[in-house]
Amino acid sequence: MQPIQDIFPLLNEPKQIAITMHQKPDADAMGSTLGLYHFLKQLGHTVQVISPTNWARWLNWMEGVGEVLDYELHKTKADAYLDNTDWLFCLDFNRFDRTKSMAPKIASLECTKILIDHHQEPDVASFQYGIYNTAKSSTCEMVYDFIVQSGYRDKINLFVSECLYAGVVADTGSFRFSSTHATVHHMVAYLKEQGLEHTKVHEALYDNFLENRLRFLGHVLSNRMEVFYELNTALISIPKTDLLKYDIKTGDTEGLVNYPLSIQGIKLVGLVIDRDEERKWSFRSKGNFDCNTFARQYFSGGGHFNASGGRDGESLPETVRKFKNAINENKTLLQ
Repeated sequence: MQPIQDIFPLLNEPKQIAITMHQKPDADAMGSTLGLYHFLKQLGHTVQVISPTNWARWLNWMEGVGEVLDYELHKTKADAYLDNTDWLFCLDFNRFDRTKSMAPKIASLECTKILIDHHQEPDVASFQYGIYNTAKSSTCEMVYDFIVQSGYRDKINLFVSECLYAGVVADTGSFRFSSTHATVHHMVAYLKEQGLEHTKVHEALYDNFLENRLRFLGHVLSNRMEVFYELNTALISIPKTDLLKYDIKTGDTEGLVNYPLSIQGIKLVGLVIDRDEERKWSFRSKGNFDCNTFARQYFSGGGHFNASGGRDGESLPETVRKFKNAINENKTLLQ
């Protein structure tokens, strides 16, 4: 994989460009792709954002989201566009399997593939150009760097600013995670100088849910959370019946895994949700417990040191049993 800086001289040559992200995109995935979309459109490129799946309704406020193609719903149209694409930007993921049913199509394309990502252990052989930096707060921060370093800082308009700010806020936990370096605050200061209204973005991200979600959160924290104080670990396991009862949609469980971290002494939180095709895991940790290694070893996942995800084809009771065995195997690291 060649350095992403090598494409800077080529940015002023109009191309057909596709931008994609991981399945079930969050604020960083959608924000980074749309931020890049608004930037590249200003340079005269033909640009299409394609999401592998649907996304949370609370992301629909972002400018340009109405033009995003859901690959599962519009596969024929998306494939036709991809077949004629010159460049494919892959944002906020670093292995094709993170794009679900879109993965075989991406792998088969002969276009130039460009990576911008901040997760660990990228499949660099699959990309011609790119950058990955696990020290960065978010992919949105990396897109900001990409625009600035390419010499087009003047193209950061209000649409770009709102999209990029949303991803930074979400992935830094509103600036409280350790990934919030000085560069993040420098970026936000510049966006504010350009007219960004940060309160508008915060309200769109965090005050934009339905009543049923709040009642669901109360039910889950009261009835689906276990705390293992001797292992400094908390577990939330959510059966499918809960999702149906509270009419939970894509994105409604976002941030739930972080709640048990507020319990004194807790170093690791596991959240598992019973989905149709598999059990989906999220892990969060504090201090020196490596979520990325834990997720890769036990649940076919990965991500960041203190935040990662995984999956399991076993039943909900079986995958919960596996988690409990795993934390016991790692008890020396958790104490």
